[in-house]
Amino acid sequence: MLHIAICDDDAKAVLTHKEMTETCLKQCRSAGEIETYTSGDNLLYDIAEDHFFYDLILLDIEMPGNTGMDLAHKIRPYLPDVKIIFITSHIEYAIDAFELSVFRYVPKDDKDRRLPAAIRDAVKLIGLEDGKAYTIQTNSRLEKIPYRSIYYIERDGKNAIITTNSGVSKVRKSLQQVYEELDADEFIYTDRGCIVNMIHIMQIKDGTAVLKNGDALPISRSHLQEVKEQINTYWGTHI
Repeated sequence: MLHIAICDDDAKAVLTHKEMTETCLKQCRSAGEIETYTSGDNLLYDIAEDHFFYDLILLDIEMPGNTGMDLAHKIRPYLPDVKIIFITSHIEYAIDAFELSVFRYVPKDDKDRRLPAAIRDAVKLIGLEDGKAYTIQTNSRLEKIPYRSIYYIERDGKNAIITTNSGVSKVRKSLQQVYEELDADEFIYTDRGCIVNMIHIMQIKDGTAVLKNGDALPISRSHLQEVKEQINTYWGTHI
């Protein structure tokens, strides 16, 4: 069951977006609950104070008070893995949307074509992510780590240290072996001793990858250009 929020100060747009979302859910054969808001403050209150959980949020940028950009910044600490689809009239916001790791940016003048495609892609990706996990198995324990929760993996002698949004796990395997077992495009080498999940990279700055959790990981000179190209290629299909 997916949990979806739609927020736009235009009540007519909210209704239109809800109908589109319901149609997309049927097309994807997915069940979902949809909450609608005409106030960004109400959406933020439900998430921050009443602990509402959402997998996907459709968010208008041009709203009075808290803009969509403001809301995205404030929502991220509570829902770090939520997919956000921005809907806006101003194309210049696309750059800021990239820095917020927004799933998709939809111009209002092409909304009828691009918004349904964005919703369907988000629903499919959420379903894939929910089923992808890295398994650590030893004689004494079995641990499954969802891909989306992994920030980065570092080499530590003969071990690999996996840093996630809930702590740190260790596996007695080489970094290359873990990378091959992950077998996912979102994991990239930033240097010989570190693999980063690029969905958590907020920006590349001064030769470092700045992540959503605040960590800044160095990128070796030999990897810098390749890292930038991989990020552009990966997110180019999502914005």
